[in-house]
Amino acid sequence: MSQISIILPTYNVEKYIARALESCINQTFKDIEIIVVDDCGSDKSIDIAKEYASKDDRIKIIHNEENLGTFASRNIGVLNSSSPYIMFLDPDDYLELNACEVGLEKIKNVDMVVFDAYVHRVKFKKFYRFKQDEFFNKNKFLEFLFKQKHFCWSVWAKVYRKNLILKSFEYIDFKERLCYGEDVLFNYINFMLSESFFVSKECIYRYEFNENGRYENKNKEILWQNYEHKKQSLKHIKKLANIFPYKHFNEKILEVLEKEILGLESRILNILAF
Repeated sequence: MSQISIILPTYNVEKYIARALESCINQTFKDIEIIVVDDCGSDKSIDIAKEYASKDDRIKIIHNEENLGTFASRNIGVLNSSSPYIMFLDPDDYLELNACEVGLEKIKNVDMVVFDAYVHRVKFKKFYRFKQDEFFNKNKFLEFLFKQKHFCWSVWAKVYRKNLILKSFEYIDFKERLCYGEDVLFNYINFMLSESFFVSKECIYRYEFNENGRYENKNKEILWQNYEHKKQSLKHIKKLANIFPYKHFNEKILEVLEKEILGLESRILNILAF
């Protein structure tokens, strides 16, 4: 059994996946498992992953029977993992080489670790800009989230306990088809199930804007699907808010999501106008 599993939900990323896999293979901490989940793309991403797997037995490739989207693919990766701790890596991004070493060190006494990340547009900039390393209980962590410019929704730059992710599947179908806004739903449930958190100002993740990715994509069909999937996540969280009794936090989350959905709707209407 490895100490930590890195899960890569993989769909049409042949330009980038070698870099992502290299960043996993060359980690300073070696007792890891690298799980590539094949989400039935049409390019050579999985062929490239197979080449790497033939040379490194820490790489495991899981094949979905059909395209399921990032939410289900990540969850399937978790179900096929053998480690007590989980990290997620989108294959168009990459990790700092000490990511697993630092992540394992920090997760020992808490339920979740939240790191900073470098985001690359024109140049790399810190994303969350955490000012210091801090431990939080759940109530203090939820208060901390309110104060952030970004709400820490991303599944990247975090370390999770596998047992808590598995518990989250009691609240949502792990095969729910979601390709956008899925990180909000995933983290909402895992925030609720976690009792202790460590926030680190250290950056372990390199986020690259991909012009063909969902966030940057201007394709009308993709944008419309993003809109529908974000609404789907909001619908689930509204139901879950009746289960998890954190009224102020729930109200804030729903307010943020509704604003984001309105923003997506406006973006779609602007594109359709041309």
